[in-house]
This record gives sequence, structure tokens and C-alpha cells, in this order.
Amino acid sequence: MNIALAAHNNKKKLMQNFCIAYRHILSKHTMYATGTTGRLIEEVTNLHVHKYLAGPLGGLEQMGAQITNNDIDLVIFLRDPLGAEREADVAPIIKLCDMRNIPIATNLATAEMLVLGMENGDLDWRNMYR
Repeated sequence: MNIALAAHNNKKKLMQNFCIAYRHILSKHTMYATGTTGRLIEEVTNLHVHKYLAGPLGGLEQMGAQITNNDIDLVIFLRDPLGAEREADVAPIIKLCDMRNIPIATNLATAEMLVLGMENGDLDWRNMYR
């Protein structure tokens, strides 16, 4: 499966820890991430991550294009719920995921549920969309 990853600045360390904890699952899939998030994940996991541009420099638009083309199966966008000024960047990604029926997690609890579900085959239905 193709997994897209992004994290607001205050959540980047959490994203790194998440990827360390679930490295054994993520290593079986293709990962894409906004530039800085992808670099940070690679540094701590030694997993290959296809990196978009940095989020505010066009990376989120690149992610959105892949979602629009149905080339992404799962999105994890750890957002900072207290950073109202950043809400504008996650809203289009959520909307695109809703339009394309792509599971999206915006917090750690949901991210864990989706990754564990993916490992159990609960997201295999996504293969019908490809």
C-alpha cells in the first residue's frame, strides 16, 4: 500500500516515534512524506521515504495530487490541534481523502488503528480502487 505521511512542526517527533514503533509494518509498504517529515523519518528508521517538497513549499499540493489520482491508500497527517493558523493546510487533504474514500488519521490513536488494521488486512479493500 502507498502511505502518505505529514506532521505539523509540534508533531514531528511524535511522527518519528510512531514510525519507529511501527517500522516492522511500515517497511512492507511504500511511504511518501512531506520533505522535512520524510527526512526525519528516514533518519530514525532507516526506511526509504519518497519525499515531496516541504509542506508549505508545495509538498502538500504534491500529496494532494497523488490523493486525487488515487495513488495513495492511507494518509497519516499528525496535526497540531492548537495551531489554528495551520488548519488551512490540513483541510484540503482531509477533503480530498473524503472525496476519494481514503482513510486518514490526524492523531496518534487513529494512526495506530489504521496501521494495525492495515497489517491485519482490514484495508485490503483499497486494492479494488487501483
